[in-house]
Amino acid sequence: MTDERMALIELIEKGADADLIRDMLAFAAERLMSLEVEALTGAPAGVRSSERLTHRNGYRERAWDTRAGRIDLSIPKLRKGSYFPVFLEPRRTAEKALTAVIQEAYVHGISTRSVDDLVKAMGASGISKSQVSRLCEEIDERVNAFLSRPIEGEWPYLWIDATYLKTREAGRIVSTAVILAVGVNTDGRREVLGIATGASEAEPFWTAFLRSLADRGLRGVSLVIADDHKGLRAAAYRVFHASLQRCRVHWMRNAMAHLAPKQRPAVVAMLKTIFAQDTAEAAREQWASVADALRERCPKLTELTDRSREEVLVYMSFPREHWGQIASTNPLERLNGEIKRRADVVGIFPNDRAVIRLVGALMLEQNDEWAVSRRYMSLESLSALSDDPVRRLSAVTA
Repeated sequence: MTDERMALIELIEKGADADLIRDMLAFAAERLMSLEVEALTGAPAGVRSSERLTHRNGYRERAWDTRAGRIDLSIPKLRKGSYFPVFLEPRRTAEKALTAVIQEAYVHGISTRSVDDLVKAMGASGISKSQVSRLCEEIDERVNAFLSRPIEGEWPYLWIDATYLKTREAGRIVSTAVILAVGVNTDGRREVLGIATGASEAEPFWTAFLRSLADRGLRGVSLVIADDHKGLRAAAYRVFHASLQRCRVHWMRNAMAHLAPKQRPAVVAMLKTIFAQDTAEAAREQWASVADALRERCPKLTELTDRSREEVLVYMSFPREHWGQIASTNPLERLNGEIKRRADVVGIFPNDRAVIRLVGALMLEQNDEWAVSRRYMSLESLSALSDDPVRRLSAVTA
């Protein structure tokens, strides 16, 4: 008789045990994860095989909330690739949050025609305000715990970006900035560290947002990567003593706005030669050469290049292995796209709390996916940051 069968019989014999169902679910989950991981690795744990594709690499603890109660899972990690159990239903919390926001708009009478149609299609047109309130409270509890959790360790890189959603405020429809902060720690792992809504151009807002992250434990920040938001540069230095990398992609778009359509292909090719250089010194020299070549033909563009060179090339003073990731806010583009896709279903949010509810739920589940995926940056490349005495001093000062 196999060990698995003996374990199952032992559970069944606990007939009077109130925890029987939960124990059986835990047993089934463990066996299912073992089978799924075995299929991904190509061989059972501890077995040598020429068909093996990769190896296990420890476990990640996660709580699984079921109708029978909370079950503590040990989810296997892989050396190559990632694994997420099928029974955990990724995006489940986000879908509940989307439903809650739609229903909240409906019961308060401030929804659009498309939201009204959605509610009827969901069969929820008879839902009460108290029912919606309970659903919102359940999701808000999880989202608030996620957004207020302690931040541990050092985080050399911090990406910040804003996307804009429509909300109702005092009877008017206004555009609200939703700020995302994503960091990479010295273990090479990505996490969503913070979310906020507000006026993204105001320096007091940026300072308050960054200080809220610092109060939760964020430290060791060497570089903040963001668009050219007013006040963010000063706030980043004041709170973390960190440099600010202006997003290279957004900068290129700004540069194109100063050119006639016929000029753009040739000028883009010239500008790209700057970023193809192997060192910061060579890039600065090429920047000067390109600016001089364009000065007479494109005076407005060269005004931009003259005042923005250093803030666009900051990333080149960091390990070259990271350049592709820290030169722009592109790592956040997929997150913003996912937010927009869900927000388009809602149309107009009833209030800022609803925005945080939906975006927070999406980011919570994104964090779970990142936790079981491969490192975003290698430990070897990150070790160069801790070996740099200047950056190490900045982290201590911050």
